[in-house]
Amino acid sequence: MKKILYPSNTRGSADYGWLKANYSFSFANYYDPERIQFGALRVLNDDSIAPGMGFGKHPHDNMEIVTIPLSGGVLHEDSMGHKGTVMPGEVQVMSAGAGVTHSEFNASSTEPLKLFQIWVFPDRQNVSPRYDQKTIASLLQKNELSPVVVPRDSAKEDQLWIHQNAYFYWGEFDTDLNYSFSLSGPGQGLYLMVVEGSATLANQTLNVRDALGLWDCEAIEISIKANTKILALEVPL
Repeated sequence: MKKILYPSNTRGSADYGWLKANYSFSFANYYDPERIQFGALRVLNDDSIAPGMGFGKHPHDNMEIVTIPLSGGVLHEDSMGHKGTVMPGEVQVMSAGAGVTHSEFNASSTEPLKLFQIWVFPDRQNVSPRYDQKTIASLLQKNELSPVVVPRDSAKEDQLWIHQNAYFYWGEFDTDLNYSFSLSGPGQGLYLMVVEGSATLANQTLNVRDALGLWDCEAIEISIKANTKILALEVPL
């Protein structure tokens, strides 16, 4: 097993007034040649957006973009004709493919919006752009890391999917437990972030927003404390 630690206090950061951002990988004005990506995982931004503010219309292409609201709503509009709000408990997926423009704003005029935005390199170029948004409650198993975004070819009707052999897991744990997690196959790596609480794996304890990248392993034993939330991203390396 090989591993790399990403302590929360070593992430890049920016304060634009209306946007307070933490960057797990190089993004915008933050550049670290040692933190460009983790395999196919290119971006994991931990953003707080002021009331009524956001990102105006801007283009993307050939990237799988996943947005996970943590609190507040994301007001989304895109060139494919989609317009609506993404709320906590929902996940949004957009395949930029051959090209799309979109905007993202805080839907509230009084409360901040907090979210994760995650970019994954696709396994094919210039696909037709697509958009999807789902409530994930039915996908979540109690005290489990539950897949909420999966590869296109393995998706069930109620699952979100992307153009990559990547799996997004979300877990909410209300009790102390030891948990065994298996990767889907060779050549895969796992990027695991503790969103809230604490967990220990590969002899490394992670607290809030700490992350660990793991590869060259088939299974991982995780000791998880009660009241912990985990985001785990399995991607090709």
